[in-house]
Amino acid sequence: MWARARKQALTPEQHRSPLAARPYDLRHACVSLWLNSGVDPVEVARRAGHSVAVLLKVYAKCLDGATQMANARIEEALSRWT
Repeated sequence: MWARARKQALTPEQHRSPLAARPYDLRHACVSLWLNSGVDPVEVARRAGHSVAVLLKVYAKCLDGATQMANARIEEALSRWT
């Protein structure tokens, strides 16, 4: 069923790719997007049905490279106090 739905919903190029190869891939992409968008991990865990510990263990790798975003948020927060 999933293979047929994928073939119908995706372009031929997308269908040949690993995009959404399994239904779980969509969930993983969604949770990764939420985290990388800056949604609070507690809220992401609640929506995903995980504990925060499990969420960070499974998805911590998607947070790599977020240093600039984190620094910008810290600087913005600090600038409100000065």
